[in-house]
Amino acid sequence: MKTIRSLLLVATATSALMCAAPAVADNIVTVNTVQIFGTIDPAKINDYTEYMAGVNMYEALTTLDGDGNIQPLLAESWTVSEDTLTWTFTLKEGALFQDGTPVEAKDVVWSIGRLLAINEGPSYLFSPVMSEGAITEIDNRTVQIVLDEVYTPFLTTTPILFVVNSDLASENATEDDIWAEDYLANNSAGAGAFTLTNWDRGATMTMKRFVDYHLGWGDQAIDEVRFIVTSEEATVKALAQAGVLSLSSDGQAQETYASIGALDDYRIVDYPTATNFYFKLNNQIAPTDDINIRRALALATDYDTIREFLLPGEPLAGPMPPVFADAFPDDVMPVEFDLEAARSLVEQSAYFGQGPIDIEMMYVAGLAFEEEIALLQKSILDGIGFNTILKPEPWNRMTELAANVETTPHMTQVFYGATYPSPDSYFFNQFHSDAAGTWQSMDWLLNDEVDAMIDEARSTVDVVAQNAIYSNLQRKLVDEQVSVFVLTQRSQQAQHRCLDGFTWVPMQSFEFNFHTMKWICE
Repeated sequence: MKTIRSLLLVATATSALMCAAPAVADNIVTVNTVQIFGTIDPAKINDYTEYMAGVNMYEALTTLDGDGNIQPLLAESWTVSEDTLTWTFTLKEGALFQDGTPVEAKDVVWSIGRLLAINEGPSYLFSPVMSEGAITEIDNRTVQIVLDEVYTPFLTTTPILFVVNSDLASENATEDDIWAEDYLANNSAGAGAFTLTNWDRGATMTMKRFVDYHLGWGDQAIDEVRFIVTSEEATVKALAQAGVLSLSSDGQAQETYASIGALDDYRIVDYPTATNFYFKLNNQIAPTDDINIRRALALATDYDTIREFLLPGEPLAGPMPPVFADAFPDDVMPVEFDLEAARSLVEQSAYFGQGPIDIEMMYVAGLAFEEEIALLQKSILDGIGFNTILKPEPWNRMTELAANVETTPHMTQVFYGATYPSPDSYFFNQFHSDAAGTWQSMDWLLNDEVDAMIDEARSTVDVVAQNAIYSNLQRKLVDEQVSVFVLTQRSQQAQHRCLDGFTWVPMQSFEFNFHTMKWICE
């Protein structure tokens, strides 16, 4: 029955996507995601799929290459004052929005002002260091940003300052919606390589190539990208068996990759990432407010089984992966599975002796490998004094629960990769009190000492001194066992043999920039 239902879903999704198929064969790619697109508003995007849409529909002042180096994009150059507070960006000539109008400095000023005013999405990275009036238009090609204080990671965050067509947005604003939030929730208004053409929320999204994109197009360019949201492994396999799937998500079960990899037209790619997989522990509620319980949960994790059979990855020794080698402390080692040590810590906790200790573990409903990990953990934890309650939830519901400390479960399975190429991304976004209340920060650490260390690192210009702070942060967070640090992901994807050019980039979802890819088959 499941297979029949999956085939019907494939037929329905494919039919919906094909209903406006062009008379001339375009290069069309179909991508499955296991997570819905919550929003496409660049002032509100916050997670994996939302950035996947953002990086294709919008452009920022800068971007980054596969090594994490910041590169020009809408800005052709920039300068910074000696005190590192004043940044001046010169825009390139010839960049157009998708309605054919030029990108100008006023659009950058308006877009950043809008981000700060709405105060959602990535605004928490900028609002502490930008006051009202911090961004000014010098002329139509020059933007100046004056920071309130030294913020050394600033340049690394500029790839997510997406620029909106301010004239188009203003035309669609109202007295009750001065920032055109309703319009930008449903339409793309950027200078990106693709423009939104269809969005059936929770099911499909389609983007079409913007012919006049400022970076131009090579031969065999992708003309259209079609996303299908899937919740069952059988659906993904059926898409591949039908020859429809061009690129899979990296969140499929190992059996699904094996099945698709056996098909003639598909390959399974495997590559290292800087994305970590954690069991986020709510440090503010019982019983995970007890360090003995947190350490017991870490020791009772069967890391080898997870990495070998359920989710490929490398050992992880703390919140930051070793990709930032100069900031990584070599004396911090990954925790190893030790059930007797875990049992001993449970017995030392304040919650021992009152019957089985309830532990709720939340994970994404429909992700087979996360369910398998949850079942594995339950089988272990229930044997050392816990009553493990499994809580599968849709991703959008998980993000809602994460907004409040009382509704955030004890343990949550979460992937987190850098949203900008700096160690700061791993520490501020997840552990600073100012960033609490998001899916990234479900640890609810709320620790003044950690906040002070992160703030000090952000204001330290000397790189050696800054890296020393990051090393000490890693040591402290590991010592406090704020999370269970499970692994650094080795990402896997099923790719059609005709898709070429996919390259991993060390920034969340930026590898899904379809302008960099091509379809090499006729």
